[in-house]
Amino acid sequence: MFEHYGLIEHEAQRPEINLAPFVDTIMILLIFFVVTANMYVMTGVDVSKPKAQTAQTAGQKAIMVGVTREGSVHVFGRHVTLERLQNVMEQESAKSPDCTVLIVADQDAVVGRVVQVMDKCALAGIGKVSIAAEKQ
Repeated sequence: MFEHYGLIEHEAQRPEINLAPFVDTIMILLIFFVVTANMYVMTGVDVSKPKAQTAQTAGQKAIMVGVTREGSVHVFGRHVTLERLQNVMEQESAKSPDCTVLIVADQDAVVGRVVQVMDKCALAGIGKVSIAAEKQ
């Protein structure tokens, strides 16, 4: 069969595909997307958190509420009104009375909107509300 081309059959080599570089590239991309999309996944919005020298890591699992620069409010990745936010927080408080809320607000968000979000959480019975910041 291969003698026609001047090769003996056992001398013919089959091409090999080396998958190691492909797997390495996929792993690097996976790590990149996990690191860069961390806050977006938690709040459902892309925000630029303010910086603080005394910022600490959150020790407990908290409900993330995102507030954008434009003032829109997002919880569990969905845009909600302030009234709907209070309903959602009441439901979460009923499930877990000691739950906490972490407000992830954009550094350019209006303070009044953040206060409204804090107020709705308090009216819903959430006792622990914090505001997220990046450590300087």
